[in-house]
Amino acid sequence: MRGRLLLLILFFTVKYTQAQLTYQTLEVDYDSTFEYKNLKIIPIRPKGGGNGLPLSFPQQNGKPIISLSQALKLGYVKVSERGSASTENVHYLRINNRSDTAIFIASGEIISGGRQDRMVTKDTVLAPNGKDQYIDVMCVEEGRWSEKEKKLEYYGYANPALRKVLDQSRNQVLVWKEIFGQLDGSGVKAPTLAYTARKQDKKYVLQEEEYFRFFYDKIIKDSSITGFVCVSGNKVIGMDVFSGNNLFREELEPLLRGYIEEAIIRGSIPVVQDPAVKKYLDKILSSEKGQEEYLKKNGKIFRYEKKVYHITGYAE
Repeated sequence: MRGRLLLLILFFTVKYTQAQLTYQTLEVDYDSTFEYKNLKIIPIRPKGGGNGLPLSFPQQNGKPIISLSQALKLGYVKVSERGSASTENVHYLRINNRSDTAIFIASGEIISGGRQDRMVTKDTVLAPNGKDQYIDVMCVEEGRWSEKEKKLEYYGYANPALRKVLDQSRNQVLVWKEIFGQLDGSGVKAPTLAYTARKQDKKYVLQEEEYFRFFYDKIIKDSSITGFVCVSGNKVIGMDVFSGNNLFREELEPLLRGYIEEAIIRGSIPVVQDPAVKKYLDKILSSEKGQEEYLKKNGKIFRYEKKVYHITGYAE
C-alpha cells in the first residue's frame, strides 16, 4: 500500500511539474478579487489549490530556485560593474552567485546605483558556481554615467508599460522614450531622467504605500495564489503567473509595486467586467499553442530545463 502511494505521489509530481501554465492546471478566481482605488487584482491559483502537489520546483541540486531580490537580501550574490568605460560596460553587470542554489533573474528588474541605474533585459537562471557571470542590462537613467560609482541596490520591477517596451523592442532609445513620457506625464523632475526618480516624490510614495499595504497583506496570506491579472480603468494592464508559490511569494512585493505604479500614474477606477478579462486571459491560458503565439507578441514565457516557470501578459 505504501509503495503504491509513493508511486501515485511521484506520478502526480512529475505530471504537475511538466504541465504548462494553462487552464489545464490553473483557475482564475473572479469571486475573490481585491480592489483599491485605480487597481483591481484577480488571483490565479493551481486548480484545486494545488491538491497537495508541490508548489515549488527544485533545481538539479534539490533546492528551490530563488528570486534575485531574496538572494540579495540573504547575501547570496554580489552585483558589481563590469568596468568603468561606458562604451564597453553600460550593457552588462557582473554578478557572482556565492550560494548553493540557483537564482531567477527576470527581465524588467531594476538595479539602481553603480555608474547608472540599469534594467535586466532577459529572464535567466544564474547557476550557483561561485564565478563571475554577466547579465545583460539597459540604461534607465539616460543622463548619468558616473566616474564615482554608487552602491548597487535592488530597486524592483519596472511597471508593466515599461516592461512591455523592453520585451517587445529591446531598443534602448524606445526604453528612454517611454521613461521620459512617464516622468513628463507625471510632472516628475529628474535631472538624469532616472526611472527611479518617482520615489523622491513624497506624495507618490505615500500613495504607493497605501495601495501596497492594502493588496500585499491580503495576497501574501493566501498560499495557494501563484499569480494574478491586474485591471485599471477600461483595460487589463497585465498578468503574471509562476509555476509555484515560492517564486511568486518572493516576487510579489516588487511585481506588485510595479503594477501599483502603473495604476497611479496612468490608471483610473476599474470598469472592466469579468467577461472582458476572461476574453483576454483565454488568449493566454486556453492552450499551449495559443499561449506561445499570443505571448510572442504581447508578453513572454520563461522556460528552464523544458519547464515553464513564469509567464507574463501585457496590455493589448
